[in-house]
Amino acid sequence: MKRLTSAGVAIVAAAGLAVTITASTAGAADRSVPLPASGFNQPAAVQAEQALTAQTATALGLGKGEQLKVRDVVKDADGTEYVRYDRTFNGLKVVGGDLIVKRKGESIGQVTYNRGAKAVEVATKPTLSQSAALAKGAQAAKFKASGNKGQLVVYVTPAKPVLAYEVVTTGVKPDQTPSVLHSFIDAKTGALLAQDDEIKAGTGNSMYAGTVSIGTSGSYTMTDPSRGGNYTTDLKGATSGNGTTFTNTTDTWGDGTASNRQTAAVDAHYGAQLTWDYYKNVHGRNGIFNNGQGARSRVHYGNAYVNAFWDGTQMTYGDGSGNTHPLTAIDVAGHEMSHGVTEATANLNYSGDAGGLNEATSDIFGTMVEWSANNSADPGDYLIGEKININGNGTPLRYMDKPSKDGASKDCWTTSTGGLDPHYSSGPLNHWFYLASEGTGSKTINGVTYNSTACNGTTFAGVGRDIAAKVWYRTLTTKLSSGSTYKDAREGAINSAKELYGADSAQCKGIEAAFGGISVPAGSAACGGGTTPPTGDNLLKNPGFESGAVDWTGTAGPVTNNTARPARTGTWKLWLQGNGRATTESVGQSVAIPASATSATLTFWIRIDTAETTTTTAYDTAKVQVVDGSTTSTLATYSNLNKNTSYVQKTVNLSAYKGKTVTVKFVGQEDSSAQTSFVIDDTSLTVS
Repeated sequence: MKRLTSAGVAIVAAAGLAVTITASTAGAADRSVPLPASGFNQPAAVQAEQALTAQTATALGLGKGEQLKVRDVVKDADGTEYVRYDRTFNGLKVVGGDLIVKRKGESIGQVTYNRGAKAVEVATKPTLSQSAALAKGAQAAKFKASGNKGQLVVYVTPAKPVLAYEVVTTGVKPDQTPSVLHSFIDAKTGALLAQDDEIKAGTGNSMYAGTVSIGTSGSYTMTDPSRGGNYTTDLKGATSGNGTTFTNTTDTWGDGTASNRQTAAVDAHYGAQLTWDYYKNVHGRNGIFNNGQGARSRVHYGNAYVNAFWDGTQMTYGDGSGNTHPLTAIDVAGHEMSHGVTEATANLNYSGDAGGLNEATSDIFGTMVEWSANNSADPGDYLIGEKININGNGTPLRYMDKPSKDGASKDCWTTSTGGLDPHYSSGPLNHWFYLASEGTGSKTINGVTYNSTACNGTTFAGVGRDIAAKVWYRTLTTKLSSGSTYKDAREGAINSAKELYGADSAQCKGIEAAFGGISVPAGSAACGGGTTPPTGDNLLKNPGFESGAVDWTGTAGPVTNNTARPARTGTWKLWLQGNGRATTESVGQSVAIPASATSATLTFWIRIDTAETTTTTAYDTAKVQVVDGSTTSTLATYSNLNKNTSYVQKTVNLSAYKGKTVTVKFVGQEDSSAQTSFVIDDTSLTVS
């Protein structure tokens, strides 16, 4: 048999690369941006969707024991909702099992899974002891731990979900930055699978916003009742605790110097105010968590601490070198508060590609808050940390037009980008934002000269920073999940631009060109007006499976180079079933079929061997299916009755799906008796 089952095994529908079951429908080029519906109550929407989770789990075909928990709901003005779920199995958190459901009323139109939807087998009894896992987590932390705890979870690796310990180690790094480090330890092998720190550290400008108006309470406390109760506290050099809320005898605060403790608080409080207003007025978002609740800003953290960070509930700012340069300017607050928005929506990991996307998101929206503030003392620019002189030579911390100018960040995406520190792997997306906003070439904006070039050598105009930011916000809140990659970002942004402005719009094409400009390869999402693939080109990626499971999503295991069954060509193939027990396996790929095609044809080679002896009953089957919107159609079925020990080519007509993005699936089903192996190779989808 191909795969064996051991005792104590749990079946979990878990997560692969992000896969969209249906494509979003693009509207006219002049479509206005769909801000949230007027009067949208996010907490009530979350509660209402939570009441429907059992029904949703059934509709999605999740396994017994799986439960969904609603984390966020985004609603368009037309009533369409994007519901973001986390997932558990028999009480175990499924890390990487988050998903987004697009729905209108009761109808589910699109599902985006983090790392792909698939049913897999996870042994629920650990081999590694919890004490051993805790020791490994503490060792991996590389700082002196003040706390260490762990729990069993299901962790989704790129290959398959596994049972793991989530070890949470708390402490303080040598540079005074606190850490709440989550280490995922394989519960069988003891291998360190991944790490993610709750503390999202960053930096920004300085306290040079001049005389500003801030929201305070009537009793002269630095609390802003008009913005959810945002408030600012003084840590007085401590590295823990909430601090003391600033109070005064009048409503005049600080004197513009670092020696006055209120001055840094004014900048932090003002930055939080500006960030709240930006998200509210531009994106219709009511605070970090979209529930109308404010957050705390803590200033005067530690001693000469040259950083600022978000820890899951609040913003914290150090006083900088010599305690004379508090990191409390406009784009710092925008950066740190945006970490909170990311946590409440996509919840991007702080490692791999996702870590870079996380950091760049904060740079993007910190930059947008700075532009939105229109403060003459700190005008908008595409530089990060240009005023704090953190390098000691007057240069900024990061450059969005050419990130590599800082000596560590990358301009262009490569397969190694995810291995960098998130502050450096953020470079390509920061570069994308500049290119999408301003385009290529030399220009001077607000007195700053930029000269950005595309990694692929193309030249193009930008679509404007406001449009680029709206597209990225929609991508963050409706398309991305915790493990998203740069490729997912490109797919999500193009689809978001199509939804906002139309498939054939200049805005969509500009967003697409900018992703090409940072070398993120094209996927299935594309703007209209492009060229139709020439006759005979294969629209499927990795059609012979020689790259393994790359570009195919579904059940882990069937794409294999196991020599027990031969490939038609090469060494890899799709081997469905052969288990000799009741199982269902599926593998699929999303593909866009051009509307201009006169025909679309799917061909593949299939080899079927079976231990069934019947000549009359189809006990085991392999089906060719197409998922179009909420409709799944079976176009061909093969069974144990069609056994053939040599490969036979089959053809399926897909012309009915011209102009659509659909998912082509191969689905195998087997009963509990004798095995049947359906081996498929050398697939092709061509148009004429």
